[in-house]
Amino acid sequence: MSTPAAAYTDAALRLRLLGERFHPGHWGWIVPLAVTILAGVLRLIRLDHPHQLIFDETYYVKDAFTLLQSGVEMNWPEDHNEQFAAGNPQPENTPEYVVHPPLGKWLIALGMAVFGADNGTGWRFSAAVAGTLSVLLTALIAQRLFRSVFLGGIAGLLLAVEGHHLVMSRTGLLDIFLSFFVLAAFGALLLDRADGRRRLADRLAAAAARHGGSPPSTLLRYGPWLGWRPWRLVAGILLGAACGVKLSGLAFVAVFGLMTVLWDMNARRVAGIRHWVRAGVTHDGLYAFVAVVGVGAATYLATWTGWLLTGHGYNRQWHATHPPQSWWEHPVPGPLRSLADYHRQSTQFHGGLSSGHDYASNPWTWPFMGRPTSFFYEGHDDGANGCPVDTCSAAITDLANPVIWWAGTLAVLALVFLWLGRRDWRAGAFLGVYAAGQLVWFLWPERTMFFFYTIAYTPFLILALTLCLGALMRFGGPANRRRNTVLVLAFVVLSVAASAFFMPVWTGEVIPYDQWRLRMWMSSWI
Repeated sequence: MSTPAAAYTDAALRLRLLGERFHPGHWGWIVPLAVTILAGVLRLIRLDHPHQLIFDETYYVKDAFTLLQSGVEMNWPEDHNEQFAAGNPQPENTPEYVVHPPLGKWLIALGMAVFGADNGTGWRFSAAVAGTLSVLLTALIAQRLFRSVFLGGIAGLLLAVEGHHLVMSRTGLLDIFLSFFVLAAFGALLLDRADGRRRLADRLAAAAARHGGSPPSTLLRYGPWLGWRPWRLVAGILLGAACGVKLSGLAFVAVFGLMTVLWDMNARRVAGIRHWVRAGVTHDGLYAFVAVVGVGAATYLATWTGWLLTGHGYNRQWHATHPPQSWWEHPVPGPLRSLADYHRQSTQFHGGLSSGHDYASNPWTWPFMGRPTSFFYEGHDDGANGCPVDTCSAAITDLANPVIWWAGTLAVLALVFLWLGRRDWRAGAFLGVYAAGQLVWFLWPERTMFFFYTIAYTPFLILALTLCLGALMRFGGPANRRRNTVLVLAFVVLSVAASAFFMPVWTGEVIPYDQWRLRMWMSSWI
């Protein structure tokens, strides 16, 4: 029979706080890298097609070009897309008012710096890299969360072939970078969670060894300080970068900041700390705020370096004609006051954005994929561009894989029961991310919104689905588990088959019109 002192050995504490050790071995890298290679092939092949700016590439790709040239976004003549694609860009010599921070456009610019600004590979390469690396991160995160190389491989494979993620990875827009940084920040917080629990176990075990097998009661009131948390700082940097792509990253900052403190509170509770809520605030929460919010804010400010240093960006000299009005404004440097006013204008723009658009959609429709976004469409007659019949279509539609997307929506509903019924912290984490990426948009019901905003949480939809698939595999006795594993594999095969079926309308392939129409299952998809 174990003694109370045995509860505070390092081995016992690590078992309670971290569970059994998981050793994935060589397959823990082979499988994730295999699905990443598949993802890279799907995202990089014919990346330069079509050789024209599609959808909002007309804004972000051209902004990226002027960032390379001037350090800030500059205005363009109207109807300049064809001239730009032809390799003859001629921006105007006046700064442009843009509503999104510059980091995503700087990342697009990196691809253009390597491959040139006159081809689709240059415009879209950075997005393809971000999408490919997201598959690797998803596979590794799933492997760690579910302690299974097999489930990690399933998660990576599903994201690799998922059409919504594929289209966004092959288009020079901002949202895939937001998705990547959010996912990477979550991975960093997972590493911080494990590191913090190891530190807690080590400190309590060391104190117990010095005091006859049990930590002193004074230490068990609030627990030890855990000191330097490098992975939490990394998460702060990544979340700041997410906001540097799009300010909708702020919702993830709020959710992740709260989530990491709740994880620490629970760790102290499991370890036997009596005042674990208060300790989670005083010993962990304040430092988490500095790491996530403080470091994130500094990172976000750094993304504006080009605007701050060049002096000729939009609104850059606002402070010169607007002297400080309050006592607290006087110590603030002029460029920072100009940047603050820039953000005031941007906030007003976002809040009042209600212009109509053919492919605008309400967040209520996103879980059902009611109105995906058409990025590109061309019709071809007999013989034109390889059309073998009377009429052909070439389309790039931001349409998710229906099998994966609708199953993922059901998985999110199942997470509620897993979280409430089993207190599964993973389910709670995925629900939090889903809320940050989906529910937050209900705060602005009149704003013009698009389905592709959901790419920010798409990897987590895959993780939620994988969690449910893993639960199904473990349900029942040995015979049921074998049958359920076959069902899981059948689902994966069906998902891959669905991706093969929809691939032409994700990549702009010329196909007969009736074949394109066959893939438009709902009239709202057209």
